[in-house]
Amino acid sequence: MTATPEAGAETVRSVVYTSVAARPFTDDELDALLQQARARNAALGITGMLSYRDGSFVQFLEGPEPRLAELMADISADARHTDVRVLIDEPIAQRQFSSWTMGYRRMRPTAGPVPEGFRDTFTDLERGADDATTARAARELVFWFKVRTES
Repeated sequence: MTATPEAGAETVRSVVYTSVAARPFTDDELDALLQQARARNAALGITGMLSYRDGSFVQFLEGPEPRLAELMADISADARHTDVRVLIDEPIAQRQFSSWTMGYRRMRPTAGPVPEGFRDTFTDLERGADDATTARAARELVFWFKVRTES
């Protein structure tokens, strides 16, 4: 969803990126990362969600454009992960994660063989195929996350 902000209003952006952990994170390390992210995001007016699976991150961030740009520069320079790839960067009319400074879900890899035709949304985002696939996968992951968090 894109928006044209009112005159004088601060532009709010949404950024979705993937990255690869420099080494696997333990649950305690992920907890520490989340505490740090939640404190910083609250101070900057940033909201979003983080997913981690098998050494890969997918993060959704939204907030005022200049502060989000500052945060993304810091994230890109963070040695705890590599291969930061921005998949979506767009202005938005309304936040999807307004009540979360950083929602979180640790995702487990699918165990065993998957049925033919099965599509893995997390993998679609990691690959960052074409824009349509990436946008669809991002919407699906947001929906999946919200259903599990708000119920």
